[in-house]
Amino acid sequence: MKSDKCPSRSGGKILVDALISHGVSHLFCVPGESYLPVLDALFDQDSIQTITCRQEGGAAMMADAYGKLTDKPGVCFVTRGPGGTNAASGLHVAQQDSTPLILFIGQVHKSMAGREAFQEVDFKLMFGSIAKLVEQIDDPKRIPEIISRAFHTAVNGRPGPVVITLPEDMLLVPAEVENMEAYRKTEPSIGDFEVKSLKLLLSNSKRPLVISGGRSWSKEARKAFHNFAAVWNLPVAAAFRYQDCFDNSDDHYVGDVGIGINPRLRSAILNADLLIVFCVRLGEITTSGYKLIDVPKPKQLLIHVYPGAEELGRVYRPTLAINAGPNRLFKALGEIEPSCELSWDKWRKDLRESYVNWSKPKSQPELVQLGNIIQDIYNELPPDAIISNGAGNYTAWLHRYYKYRESGTQLGPTSGSMGYGLPAAIAAKLLNPSRIVVAFAGDGCFLMTGQELATAVQYSLGIVIIVINNSMYGTIRMHQERLYPGRVIGTDLRNPDFCTYARAFGADAEKVQQTKHFLPAFQKALSRNRLSLIEVITDPEVISPSSTIKELQTSKGITN
Repeated sequence: MKSDKCPSRSGGKILVDALISHGVSHLFCVPGESYLPVLDALFDQDSIQTITCRQEGGAAMMADAYGKLTDKPGVCFVTRGPGGTNAASGLHVAQQDSTPLILFIGQVHKSMAGREAFQEVDFKLMFGSIAKLVEQIDDPKRIPEIISRAFHTAVNGRPGPVVITLPEDMLLVPAEVENMEAYRKTEPSIGDFEVKSLKLLLSNSKRPLVISGGRSWSKEARKAFHNFAAVWNLPVAAAFRYQDCFDNSDDHYVGDVGIGINPRLRSAILNADLLIVFCVRLGEITTSGYKLIDVPKPKQLLIHVYPGAEELGRVYRPTLAINAGPNRLFKALGEIEPSCELSWDKWRKDLRESYVNWSKPKSQPELVQLGNIIQDIYNELPPDAIISNGAGNYTAWLHRYYKYRESGTQLGPTSGSMGYGLPAAIAAKLLNPSRIVVAFAGDGCFLMTGQELATAVQYSLGIVIIVINNSMYGTIRMHQERLYPGRVIGTDLRNPDFCTYARAFGADAEKVQQTKHFLPAFQKALSRNRLSLIEVITDPEVISPSSTIKELQTSKGITN
C-alpha cells in the first residue's frame, strides 16, 4: 500500500527519500557534479550514512561487501564518465559473486545525450553484460517505480548488480509523486516431489558429497543445514570462498573446493556417486576448470539447488534440479530422516581426517612461516571475527589454514579481483563496529586500493590490515615459472615501505620479518582498536603452501 501523496520535491530529493523507504543505511560514493542534487538531499536527512571514498572501484567494492553481509543491496554513487568506468571493477565482483548491489551513475544532461558530451558514456552498452539491469531515469515521476524495480531485481532470483543512470537535469526537476514501500525479497520453495526425489537419491547413494555456498543464509537455515548434515552423516565441502557457510570445526566439514584443493577431496569429488550442490553456482574455480564435473552431463548423479532458475542446467544437466533458496529449503529438509541404515560413515570420516591433516601448517624454507601465522590468527580471534581478502597466492595460506566458524565472517571475491580486502573490511567495520575485522592483502593487491586507508582513517575504523609482501605478483609469477620457465617478465615489484605509507595516512604500522614476531604485533594491533597495518616480509621463493619456485623449475628441467 502506498503512503499519502508527498509535496513537490526535486528529483534528487525524491531519489533519496526512495532510498530511505527501501531501508538503505549506508551509501558509498565518490562525489561528482553530475549528481549534486542527490548530495544536497542527503544533507537534510540522518537515516543514511554517506561514506566518502577515494576511488570509485573501492566504493563499489564496499557496496559489494555491504550486500554480502546484510543480504540487502549495497548502494554506490559515482559520477559520469571516469566515475562509472572506475566503478566497473566492483560491479564485476558483484556480478560474479552474485551480490545484490545498485550502482547509481550521474549522467550528462538529456539535451546533450548522443553528442559525446563531456564525460559521456553509453552505460547500457558498457555494463549490459555484467549487470542484471541497466536503466536510465529520464522523468522524476518515475523514480519510485524504477528504484523499486532496481531493488527487486538486485535481490531476487540469482542476486546481482543493477546500474541506474541519472541525467543531471532530471535530478533538478520538481515533481509530485508518492513514496513507495520497501521492496520485498522472494525466495522459491522446494516442493514435495523434490523432497521425495532428494531423499530417494540420497538413500540409494554409497558415496555422497555436499558442496555448499552462497549467501542469504539465515541463522535458522544454517542451523538446519548443520542438523541435516548430522542426521544424514554427510561430508560437507565449501565452494570457493564460501567457507563460512558451514562450521569448519564440525566433524562433517571436509574442506574447501577451490584453488589449491586438497588432492584427497578432489579425488572424492571425482569418485562420488552423488553430488548435492546447495545454493552455489558450479563455476570454473569450484570445478577446477570444469574438470571435476563433466560438462554437460556429470558422471556423478547431481542434485543442484539454486534460487535462480536460470542457473539450473545452464552448464551442467542435473539429475534433480531444485529451484529454492536456503531458508525454505532447509525448513523442508529438516522434516526428512533416513529410512535405512547409512553406509558411508567411513567415507565421511576419512574425508574429515584428510581435511584435518591438510589444514595443519606445513614447514617451509623461510624465516616467516605463513601457515603458523594463520594458525596464530585463528587461535587469537573470536568466532565472529570478519576476515576479508583480495586475490593472490597469499590467500592460499588463509583458505587452507584458517577455520571459519560462523556465517558472515568471510569476505573474499569469487571473481578473483585484486584490491578487494581493504574496501570490504571498511564496509564490514562500518556495519559491525564491535566486531574484529582483519583485512588480508598481498603487496600487489594492496596498492590496487591502498588509498582507501584515508577512508578508514576518516571514519575512525579500527581495522587490522595484514600485507603479505614478497615483492612480486606471486600468482602470475607462479604461472610463468610453471608454463614459461626461465622467461620471467613483468612480475617483479619495487614497493614502498608499507609501514611508512600507512603512517602517512594516520595508521599504526609494524613490520614483521620472523614468525615469532608476528603474534605480539597482532595482539598489539588488536588491543589498540585503531587502524593498524602489519607488513609481513616473505621469501619470494616460497610461492605457495605446497611448492617453491625452485621446485617448479626443477619439474620443468631448469637448473641454475
